[in-house]
Amino acid sequence: MILLISGASHTGKTLLAQKLVEKYHYPAFSIDHLKMGLIRSGNTKLTPLSPDEELTAYLWPIVREMIKTALENGQNLIVEGCYVPLDWQKDFSADQLKEIRFYLLIMSEDYIRNRFDDIKAYASVIENRLADDFTLEDALEDNARLLAEAKRCGAEYLFIDREYRVLE
Repeated sequence: MILLISGASHTGKTLLAQKLVEKYHYPAFSIDHLKMGLIRSGNTKLTPLSPDEELTAYLWPIVREMIKTALENGQNLIVEGCYVPLDWQKDFSADQLKEIRFYLLIMSEDYIRNRFDDIKAYASVIENRLADDFTLEDALEDNARLLAEAKRCGAEYLFIDREYRVLE
């Protein structure tokens, strides 16, 4: 089984992946780690500040083939990160899709406005963010953009509007 977790920045993707690792004992893979490894090694001219569309176009083909390799070997894997295109299903066969669960995390405007201090407080709960200048406006814009895109594409998503507990 592949658990594919995506969503806007600061929605708890990494925390959810960690909790799933603890619960199911599946290995996890962070697309951000792949991104930084490729950037730091000089294997791309992209930077951490490159547009998400460019990073997705570069990273998704690699991640997609890693997922296919895990499926071919009957391995469980949790993959998390924001660089997953919303039309990701087109890259897999019907049989492969039966083994993939996709979770797209999006927070509502009310949730963000009412809990932004908590969102920021949890930003480094799993991994250290060296520079986190993420603002309320960034959160509102990222989540609104992703929600509109998910609706436009017909992508399923988990809408975080009230209480948000990650597998207690």
